[in-house]
Amino acid sequence: MIVVTGAAGFIGSNIVADLEARGLGPIAVVDWFEHDERWRNLARRQIDAFVRPDELGPWLKAHVREVRAVIHMGAISATTERDVDKLVANNINFTIGLWDWCAEHQVPFIYASSAATYGGIESRFVDDQSLEAMSALQPLNAYGWSKKATDLVFARRIAQNRPKPPQWAGLKFFNVYGPNEYHKGDMMSVACKVYDQVMRGEKLRLFKSYRDGIGDGQQRRDFVYVKDCAAFVMWLLDNPDMSGIFNVGSGHARSFFDVAQALGLATSREIEIEFIEMPVQIRDRYQYFTEADMTKARTCGMTTPPHTLEDGIGEYVREYLARDNRYR
Repeated sequence: MIVVTGAAGFIGSNIVADLEARGLGPIAVVDWFEHDERWRNLARRQIDAFVRPDELGPWLKAHVREVRAVIHMGAISATTERDVDKLVANNINFTIGLWDWCAEHQVPFIYASSAATYGGIESRFVDDQSLEAMSALQPLNAYGWSKKATDLVFARRIAQNRPKPPQWAGLKFFNVYGPNEYHKGDMMSVACKVYDQVMRGEKLRLFKSYRDGIGDGQQRRDFVYVKDCAAFVMWLLDNPDMSGIFNVGSGHARSFFDVAQALGLATSREIEIEFIEMPVQIRDRYQYFTEADMTKARTCGMTTPPHTLEDGIGEYVREYLARDNRYR
């Protein structure tokens, strides 16, 4: 059995879909379903066990001989979260507890780190897992710090030759977009947020640039299709000798203007863009460039090419956003 935490969430539910498609069951999903529509993210899946996060410890104890891998995508992922104690409990200590269980029982462990660990830098997004390199990172918010702190705990344990899972991987996801993100509110991708605006014929609003040499709307991010993130996890399961901290991105920075143009292409609509003032309070710390250095993954053999922005948004629109049922 493969255990997936955060399974009703955005990336987690796409991982569950890939596991099912590849016949890698049975699958146990761990999540809070609460009062929103995230249950729809799993409505088409064949699930063998539903586990509340606060009951996972006893459940693992009862099923210790059945678990073949733990894929831990569960976390508080809002970069605006202000309750640091909640982040420590959910993002740090819960993850450490799962590492300990997997180390004790020799079960592979894959968990979500984040590109937010890199902070406000605009170059050299290198997944260097040395203690020196990771300690030097300066996240901009408590969420990013919680992911960095977790990575550092594991890096120190590896350096000290302390018990570890037979395979372990921390995945630094960049700007992910794709199906099943609809419950995320303000944390949804730009593509998802503006699709309905495009279909209503409204102007798209993009931030003006306040940096010489960079045009309005030309701020760039590493936009990665969620199916490429799930494929990365499948590659790790296929290669149990691969462990470490890995960037998960497209490896190609694209502009917000490019996103708008890709949506226009996918919807066959003429996109009209209005450039608006960036809020003063974020201008000094706004990032104009992010791009995952994918050298480590490629060197290790993860050579499947990612979707281009146009291909990813095209499929997202065609197969999901344009349909009555948008869920994968």
